[in-house]
Amino acid sequence: MHVLQPPEWAQPIGYSNGIMVPGGQIVFVAGQVGWNEQQVFESEDLVPQFEQALRNILAVLSQGGGRPEHICRMTAYCCDKPSYLEARPHLGKIWRQLMETHFPAMSMVFVSDLLDHPAKIELEATAVIPRAP
Repeated sequence: MHVLQPPEWAQPIGYSNGIMVPGGQIVFVAGQVGWNEQQVFESEDLVPQFEQALRNILAVLSQGGGRPEHICRMTAYCCDKPSYLEARPHLGKIWRQLMETHFPAMSMVFVSDLLDHPAKIELEATAVIPRAP
């Protein structure tokens, strides 16, 4: 995986502008909300929902043999912008615990609502698992 960063651009914080992948198995992970494996929300708060949604992404990815560093694109949909902005330090800590310093190409979209109540955030991902040598 190779990060695409025009040299004259400022370094992005917490994401990459582009990722180039030489080949492998492509995995598309559907939007994951912050519920547990039984589709039960254990919290209505954004931070624990973000952590669970990210864990759900990684659990699905692992079923295809993928790891966090194989994620090349992630989109987040959030319906509570003020809570998201306030929680950014906590979300960054969770990110580093689960993803370490891997920052895929990312988009954040603020929406009026999500399908599964009381979801505050939904994450979807695309990964490329390298071919075995």
